[in-house]
Amino acid sequence: MAVGAMAAKDLGATSVAVIGAGIVGIAAAYALARRHGVRDLVLIDEREPMSLTSAQSGENYRNWWPHPVMTAFTDDSIGLMEEIAAATGNRINLTRRGYALATRRVDRGALVEELHRGYGAAGTSGIRVHEDALAPAYVPPRSADWRAAPGGVDVLCHPALIRRIFPSWAPGIATVLHIRRAGSISGQQLGQFMLEALRDAGGRLLRGRVAGIATTSPFRLAIETDAGPATLRAERLVNAAGPFAGDVAAMLGETLPVACVFQQKIAFEDRARAIPRDMPFTIDLDGLVLPWTAEERGLLASDPATARLLEPMPGGIHCRPEGSESGTWIKLGWAFNTAPGEPHAEDPIDPAFPDLVLRAASRLHPGLAAYLGRLPRNARQYGGYYAMTPENWPLIGPMATPGAVIAGALSGYGTMAACMAGALAAAWSAGGAVPAYAEALSPRRQADAALLAELAALNSHGVL
Repeated sequence: MAVGAMAAKDLGATSVAVIGAGIVGIAAAYALARRHGVRDLVLIDEREPMSLTSAQSGENYRNWWPHPVMTAFTDDSIGLMEEIAAATGNRINLTRRGYALATRRVDRGALVEELHRGYGAAGTSGIRVHEDALAPAYVPPRSADWRAAPGGVDVLCHPALIRRIFPSWAPGIATVLHIRRAGSISGQQLGQFMLEALRDAGGRLLRGRVAGIATTSPFRLAIETDAGPATLRAERLVNAAGPFAGDVAAMLGETLPVACVFQQKIAFEDRARAIPRDMPFTIDLDGLVLPWTAEERGLLASDPATARLLEPMPGGIHCRPEGSESGTWIKLGWAFNTAPGEPHAEDPIDPAFPDLVLRAASRLHPGLAAYLGRLPRNARQYGGYYAMTPENWPLIGPMATPGAVIAGALSGYGTMAACMAGALAAAWSAGGAVPAYAEALSPRRQADAALLAELAALNSHGVL
């Protein structure tokens, strides 16, 4: 031993070590304890629980995806969230006004076809097309009560109907896909509830950084803690390290087909009341060219780093009220970045992002133009890494290393999918039953050429 070196403290042994105390790791530990009776488990993270990517969540949920596997997966996760909401007096602040996906496209054939494909044969009866101005069968999203909201999807096609339901929007929207099993949730309250249940069941939280893993049986984890180096033996591992899941995989001698892409959001007080408090989570689907003055265009064109902002940009700009109906805050986001980043580095917060997202969002919400260059001083800009597979499906299931399970790559949908992601990871780890779609979400799908080809051919990967 080198002079002055500190001997590693032996932390003993545990049945399961869950690496990562974000919402997915917490959900996996919770499911192991509550569903499979595992009392001897350790949840490991160098940070406070829910303080990295999970703290940057948009806190939205929806069951619409362009493939029935992902629809079934998120449907099951929403069901688990609803169970918690019912059991806790809605401590997790589950609301359900839906997702309103807006487009100026008159030809809605491709959109409706995508709905049918995503919901599958079983969901076809829940797709309701409203072509008249009155639409008496349509239920407006006035209530946030998740227990009373309809299911399925309402397709609004008449301009007068759209203007009546969404009067704050700019004219010109031709079609709205109103996804009804969708809304918002407090991710922090969900995580806190599961943490408390985990502690009550005997689970332990260990503050430290996993620096190495010996793949002996049992696993031997080298952990750097504030008190010095330590070791922990574990019969099984769950890799729920979020954007650092690749680091854990490398310690096991494995690689993951995952890239980390940084995305940003802003939140601020809507003092001008540009956004109605009962508006659903709204997404402008259409691509656009950002509106610039001639002077601004000249300045942007002169710098290669900003010239790209003159080119056509993708759609997907989203906006929703934040907090209670009596509140004043709103959130805006736009996941237009596609360049992989380095999650170990300082977050690449772009000071120009608030201006960009406001310009883009004001096309659908013209009242937001009042904030261009005049955001309230207490506005908050934040961001986090989307850990993404090429097909934008998660990796949940057995790794190549015996005894190790991964629960990761839930890019931008970690909060909404956490409950089922944790339940699947726990079932794989404990040898329990898994649903029919579980294999397709596991790392083993990388060997399924037919499935990967099918996913590559989709027009959308569900990034919103």
